[in-house]
Amino acid sequence: METILKNLCGAAVLALCSITAASAATESYPNKTITLIVPFAPGGPADIMGRTIAKNLADDLGQAIVVVNKAGAGGNIGTDALAKSNPDGYTLGISLISSLAIAPSLYSKLPYDVKRDIAPISMVGIATPAILAHPSAPFNTFDEMIRYAKAHPGTLNYSTPGVGTAPHLAAEYLSSLAGIDLVHVPYKGTAPASQDLLAGVIPMGFESSLVTASKFVDSGKLKAIAVLTKDRSDLLPKVPTVSELGYPGFDAANWFCLVAPANTPPQIIEKLNRLTAAALKTPEIVAKFAEIGVVAQSMSPAELAAYIDKETKHWREIIVANNIKAE
Repeated sequence: METILKNLCGAAVLALCSITAASAATESYPNKTITLIVPFAPGGPADIMGRTIAKNLADDLGQAIVVVNKAGAGGNIGTDALAKSNPDGYTLGISLISSLAIAPSLYSKLPYDVKRDIAPISMVGIATPAILAHPSAPFNTFDEMIRYAKAHPGTLNYSTPGVGTAPHLAAEYLSSLAGIDLVHVPYKGTAPASQDLLAGVIPMGFESSLVTASKFVDSGKLKAIAVLTKDRSDLLPKVPTVSELGYPGFDAANWFCLVAPANTPPQIIEKLNRLTAAALKTPEIVAKFAEIGVVAQSMSPAELAAYIDKETKHWREIIVANNIKAE
C-alpha cells in the first residue's frame, strides 16, 4: 500500500511539474524564432499577406518570424506540414478556403483533418477572384467567352493557382452551370499563373485575387472578363460579376486565415489573435491588402471555426451536386 501511495505521489509531482513547465513556457512566449508556413509560391496574395502579417507580429512579439513557402496541391502541402508541426506556437501558417473548406470534400484521402489537426487563430483577408484574359484571347466579354467555349469544347485553356483552389472550383462550377468544357491548367500559386497569362502562354485565367487585374487591365495588358464574387470590386468597378451576368447568387470569394497546429496552448492562440486583429486595423495593412484586391478582416478563433464550418458545407454541396473531382 505504501509503495502504491509513493508511486501515486510521484506521478502527481511529475504531472504538476509538467503543468508548471508548460505554463512557464507559455508565459515566456515567444523566446525563439517563429516559422510561418505559406502554402503557395512567393509573390502571390497568400505570400504577400503572410509576409505582411509576419513582419507586424515580429515587431509586436519582439522575435523574428521566418516565412517558408511550401507550395503545391492547392495549398494542401503547406497546410499538412503545419498540421504535423509541434503545437508550441513556434510554427504558424497561412491557410485558406481551398485547404480548409474545399479539400475535405474534393479529395477522398486528405493527409490532415481540419477539425482534428488545425487550430484557427484569425481570419486575415477576403479576396475578390476574377476571370482575366490575354489580349490575344478571341473574346472580350463574359458572354463572348461562354459562346466561344461552347463553339470550341475542350480547347479553351484556363489557369488557376492550383487544383482545389477557390478559382478552380469556381471554374468547374461555372462550367457546369453554363454547359461548357474548359481545360484546367493548374499552377503552384497566383504569381506563376499570372506570369504565363501576361506572357500569352495561356489565354485565360481564373485568378485568386485582383492583384494582377489592378496592375494590368487599365494598361491593356489583360482583359477583365468578370468578377467571381457576389459584389463588384472597387478596383474594377466597371467589371460585372458572374451573378449579374445570368448566374444569380454565384459567389467564390477567396479567404485566407492564420492558423496553428491543434493543441497549441490557448493562451498563445489568444495572444496571436489579439495582435493580428490589431495589426489588421492599421491603415498601412488595410492599404497594402487593398492593393492586391484583399479586404483585411479579423475574426476570433471561435468565429473563424464557425466560418470554416459554414464554408465547408457550402462547397460540399456544390462539389457533390456537380460531381466535381480532383484531377
